[in-house]
Amino acid sequence: MPASRRPRTPIDLAATALRLADQRALWEPLVQFDPVSRFYARLAAQPDFEVWLLTWVPGQGTDWHDHGGSAGAFVVLTGALTEEHARVRPDRLPTIEPRARTLSAGALRPFGTQHLHRVRNDGLAPAVSLHVYSPALVRMNRYALEGTELHLVETERAGASW
Repeated sequence: MPASRRPRTPIDLAATALRLADQRALWEPLVQFDPVSRFYARLAAQPDFEVWLLTWVPGQGTDWHDHGGSAGAFVVLTGALTEEHARVRPDRLPTIEPRARTLSAGALRPFGTQHLHRVRNDGLAPAVSLHVYSPALVRMNRYALEGTELHLVETERAGASW
């Protein structure tokens, strides 16, 4: 079978994130900090995966969101990030897990296709992270918190929202 017709081997997202994190010459020249909103730059875009560099000044973070069915992994390159996540079950609305986790420089966070979370920089220093998604992001869903449950409020689409 020709190489172009062979099925592709699934990408190891965690290993890819760690390998790229070690390649400082790839991402370090792109680091910028924006005091108004998080800075992001796409480092790679392939049909079966993509890689993003994100920067976070103290106080910046995401809303509650999922990755539209893509799995992922991110590694904190500098600083520290706090992640909260929700329990997703097919028979009810997502609910917040009670404990947040702090991820310091070097920490890796892989996640599956149903992962719903929010991430923020609660520290005093800027942070930089590298994110790998497979398949490449097509959409992201945003959620609003009502009590302890999350309700879908918006779907953003690649090419239109980012």
